[in-house]
Amino acid sequence: MPRIASIYRYPIKGLSPEPLARATLTPGETVPGDRLYAIENGPSGFNPARPYLPKTRFLMLMKNERLASLRTTFDQDTHELTITAPSFPSPREAAGRVAATPDLIGGTGGVGGAEAKCPPPLTPPHRSQVLVGGGEHICASLRTAEGCAAIESFFAQFCADELRGPPKILSAPGHSFSDVARKVVSVINLASVAAIEDMVGAPVNPLRFRGNLYVDGWPAWRELDLVGKELIVSPPSLHDSSFPPPLRGRAKEGGANPGSEVRLKAVKRIVRCPATNVDPATGLRDLDVPEALNRHLGHADCGVYAEVIVGGEIARGDEIEIG
Repeated sequence: MPRIASIYRYPIKGLSPEPLARATLTPGETVPGDRLYAIENGPSGFNPARPYLPKTRFLMLMKNERLASLRTTFDQDTHELTITAPSFPSPREAAGRVAATPDLIGGTGGVGGAEAKCPPPLTPPHRSQVLVGGGEHICASLRTAEGCAAIESFFAQFCADELRGPPKILSAPGHSFSDVARKVVSVINLASVAAIEDMVGAPVNPLRFRGNLYVDGWPAWRELDLVGKELIVSPPSLHDSSFPPPLRGRAKEGGANPGSEVRLKAVKRIVRCPATNVDPATGLRDLDVPEALNRHLGHADCGVYAEVIVGGEIARGDEIEIG
């Protein structure tokens, strides 16, 4: 039975992924906390009343691959963003480092390895420090003008040669800075990622695709045939001892309903852009994924966007059926 192998959100567009053990989905909404903020790359005409803008107005991996060399964490309760930059490297300099990445399939979904560990959290008002050997560790709240100014100052230096104007932290109530205007959840098929590895002749980190749900158990490219169909997500079967069912309830729109199904509808294939060419561990632009897809398949699609139509809690290991 196909299963959810991993769940991710990306609190700040272009910055580090955050692995989740579970998430509560709401009809017509994204994964909670996904792409809450973006960093404006020069004046964009951003209007919080009509917040959608194309991704080219922001700092993003498609154009600003050095973002992948940063290690960032986000506190959902306080909206504090912590950035650790071991140095201000070029992507090729970053490629020489050993960088740990979140565990996609098993484990806790956290970041492992000594190289990924951050210094102890900073306490106000001392919100930044210089690391041994250069670089910076900064922590600031995106809910305060002072905190946003500190983060903006950091990116003014870190991306100095890539900016079209002063960087600015952007947000709007209820808005997600997705690449598409509608509120969706992105679904990536791990077998399709494995097929791309065969195309390019090299390992491909699934986090290149910055998906929300990573699915194990579908044949390669199965997701591309699902547009217009429902994905029915439910806890693992009781007889499956490899994935004991979590002790949790499922909530539909009206309230708790233990054991109920969560339903998403696949609405659009995802056309991959050059952001997938960037190694998320190093910031090195080392592959050409869209070119490989076009050469082998005649298109650059991998993954689908899905809309939540029946909400509730999902978790790693949940089974997926096609409705």
